Amino acid sequence: MKDDKDSLSMLGIELATEMDKITRNFKLGFGSFVDKTVMPYVSTVPQKLVEPCSECAAPYGFKNALSLNRDASIFAEKVQQAPVSGNLDAPEGGFDAIMQAIVCQEQIKWRQEARRLLLFSTDAGFHYAGDGKLGGIVKPNDGECHLNEQGEYTHSVLQDYPSVSQINQVAKQHKINLIFAVTREQSSVYSRLAQMIEGSSQGELTQNSSNVVQLVKDEYAKITSKVELKDNATSPVIIKYFSKCKGTTEKATSECKGLRVGDQVEFRAEITVDKCPEDPSEWNQVIGIYPVGLRESLIIDLEMICDCPCERPGDEGYEVASDECSGHGTYQCGVCDCDKGYLGSRCECGSSTPWGVGGSFDDSSCRQTNTSAICSGRGTCTCGECKCNERENPDERVEGAFCECTNFLCNRFNGQLCGGPDHGECVCNKCQCKPGWTGDDCMCEDSKDQCMNPQTGEECSGQGVCECNQCKCNEGKEGRYSGKYCEDCPICKGKCLPYKPCVQCQVFKTGELTPEECLDNCTLFNSTIVDDLVEEEGERLCTFFDENDCRFKFVYGYDEDKEPVVRVQRVLECPPELDLLGIILGVIGAIVAVGLALLFMWKVLTTIHDRREYARFEKERMMAKWDTGENPIFKQATSTFKNPMYGGGK
Repeated sequence: MKDDKDSLSMLGIELATEMDKITRNFKLGFGSFVDKTVMPYVSTVPQKLVEPCSECAAPYGFKNALSLNRDASIFAEKVQQAPVSGNLDAPEGGFDAIMQAIVCQEQIKWRQEARRLLLFSTDAGFHYAGDGKLGGIVKPNDGECHLNEQGEYTHSVLQDYPSVSQINQVAKQHKINLIFAVTREQSSVYSRLAQMIEGSSQGELTQNSSNVVQLVKDEYAKITSKVELKDNATSPVIIKYFSKCKGTTEKATSECKGLRVGDQVEFRAEITVDKCPEDPSEWNQVIGIYPVGLRESLIIDLEMICDCPCERPGDEGYEVASDECSGHGTYQCGVCDCDKGYLGSRCECGSSTPWGVGGSFDDSSCRQTNTSAICSGRGTCTCGECKCNERENPDERVEGAFCECTNFLCNRFNGQLCGGPDHGECVCNKCQCKPGWTGDDCMCEDSKDQCMNPQTGEECSGQGVCECNQCKCNEGKEGRYSGKYCEDCPICKGKCLPYKPCVQCQVFKTGELTPEECLDNCTLFNSTIVDDLVEEEGERLCTFFDENDCRFKFVYGYDEDKEPVVRVQRVLECPPELDLLGIILGVIGAIVAVGLALLFMWKVLTTIHDRREYARFEKERMMAKWDTGENPIFKQATSTFKNPMYGGGK
């Protein structure tokens, strides 16, 4: 996997960048595995235990190299530094790594409320429970965390590999979504494995794993766009699910696909008990219904009434051939158990009545359709007619020829039937809404007032549709729009530029808007001034410079009502004021100082040069062969004197 490791290292930052487009709070971690360091999984030859292959590190079970961290560069560095090793047989100890990565919550630093993804990448098969016997390891895997301070799995050679059911159990318990990213040769094996582990999926890697980023994005999209309900109910409890996915009609399914952020789905569960368990300890059960991969759940405390004293002979509530049952049945626990050949709530119908044909009872007149339940499951068929059950609450009624209508089985909003008496009333299992309200549960205001953008006057800013007097935003080319009026797109260019003029005029009294224009145009939000500006989750940071080159910062987000919330840093970050006179004098002084320094250097250099020339002259003069005290070419001048008084003579 050396080439795959190098590729993953280079793609680490790209992976973080792509995931940032989906969620702004994304963290990466990294760990690696080989296999148990005993025969026959790895070679125990001393040299092979040190270097199992050329330029390979010593084999190991599992190492957590990096706990979950926001810095993608550290992830890339840790992946690059991860040692490449080798084992002896074809399968690897990947199950040990998966188990430790899931159960070691503190060491891996899993966050409680985050969606958890575990990407498992390999080009080989896996060992599972029972394979440890080949190496003399018979102690079953305990499913506990065994990482030391260095992140090394300490029980690799002490206990067996986990089983598939153990991996499935801890994945469900800790709400981990597993993604198996494997090569083509292993694709079919891990595809079947993904079907056995709840909340997992499988994707195929290219030869050097260069498509891992796209694979993670695709698999993450599949996971986050689907909501599937699961439960831990056991026989004889049976739970059937019905769902309304994105406003569609109700279907018998436990999952909804193709969902996006903001979509609403409804699930309805029907719980039935086929028979009472033989063991009385199983008559009380606690059942959990939960969405796969999420940490929410619905807990149901189910009590089965399987044994009543009044069902036994001798009890005062047990009476054979009772008058309450027309003498044709046993009255027990307030209900008639009719003798053979009789039926009805009081055993008043027998084979001699017109309802009985050929010694059997014809109940077709009590069914609304051939496939529907007798009296819609809300009454008893008495001599060919439905007798609807009475409710404990006198305000709740069951009506209709087939007991098909109720005034209590309509949709509820905020816990109230049809949104309460002010919104609507329940008529034959359907809500009849009062004027001003609409929807299946009368929860929607029949108006579009809250969908009109006050600044533009457009319905949902032209980026969505108005449903229930609330905007349902569209998804454009740049991203999905959000906000009360679909005026914002978190991964688009954002609202920094449109909000800038209003922030300037509201907080700093500067900018292009006059005070009057500010009051007229800046009505969408009121800026909140804070001393220390910290960007929180769901907010976007905006930074600008004003006309004085002062930098100001603000963040914007949305409250529970989808109204924009803007927080502005109180202090402007302005450049220091310039002392022009000081700068000019300083420049002049610097020029003068530089000139003097240059002159001084020139003087020093010329002095040194002259001295060197004079020394060379002196040296040459000392070496001359003539008398240095007299110039050899000098001739004494000849002087001629004449006496003017001398006339010459003999």
